[in-house]
Amino acid sequence: MTQDSPRIVVAALYQFVTLEDFDALREPLRQTMLAHDVKGTLLLAREGINGTVSGTREAIDALLAWLKADPRLAALDHKESYCDAHPFYRTKVKLKREIVTLGVPGIDPNDTVGTYVEPEQWNEVISDPEVLVIDTRNDYEVAIGSFAGAIDPKTTTFREFPDYVRQHYDPAKHKKVAMFCTGGIRCEKASSFMLKEGFEEVYHLKGGVLNYLEKVPEERSLWRGECFVFDNRVTVRHDLSRGDYDQCHACRMPVSAEEMRSEKYEPGVSCPHCYDSLPEKTRAAARERQRQIELAKARGEPHPIGRDPRQMKVAEAEEA
Repeated sequence: MTQDSPRIVVAALYQFVTLEDFDALREPLRQTMLAHDVKGTLLLAREGINGTVSGTREAIDALLAWLKADPRLAALDHKESYCDAHPFYRTKVKLKREIVTLGVPGIDPNDTVGTYVEPEQWNEVISDPEVLVIDTRNDYEVAIGSFAGAIDPKTTTFREFPDYVRQHYDPAKHKKVAMFCTGGIRCEKASSFMLKEGFEEVYHLKGGVLNYLEKVPEERSLWRGECFVFDNRVTVRHDLSRGDYDQCHACRMPVSAEEMRSEKYEPGVSCPHCYDSLPEKTRAAARERQRQIELAKARGEPHPIGRDPRQMKVAEAEEA
């Protein structure tokens, strides 16, 4: 990127709202994104919209204006951060059963949802010893950073969260529960689920960790570590600048600087998390992909093929 190039805006957005015609929105939305060179993935379902996209200031503003022209999406929630180049390679709009997959029928944040807590009041809520504070994100996200004292459910997908709650907590004993996630969307669904399970006071961080990092000064912050994000930045620091982690293209796990010094780490091919479980055929294919990627970079060409989903864990779009 040259010095005169515009900075790229990364917008994580979602809204739970009934979209009966969500399938008909797919192509007009995709064409709008393409017309403004907006990259990233948006998910559409009957229950709403979710995803993270990137583009110039003008491009993101144009996309948001197009979405909010639909009265149903006028209250669309989004958070922004910035980087020097597109953190996504492609433009996608996908149709889904759920915009964040919990897998429990009848859970609808449009009908029932917990109490929102603004970032400025979050410290007070989670510092109450009577409040059970749960991180609803997956284990590899929690390993990067979390709020001091928060419980790690050690889930590998959001689908595991309902069983975790049912096995570990009792609505009769745990009267107050506070939850958080990256951008707020998982918390909305988790809070709806917990209310349906009989928990009385259920709170969740409005806008998620990204909103907290943006609005709460670092000197007052109870956040520890970095925050995992679902794009090529991998993690962000408290000031929302790009963090210190890379990501393994084979297993999608975040990789620390120490892990990158391991003999099991090969960029684009393997890392200490997956090295021992990768078949040699998969490793050879990954090496060839990485070679093509490096050739494209050297020529100044666009990324040729992106990441191979067969070599990645299934990624749940957030949080935003």
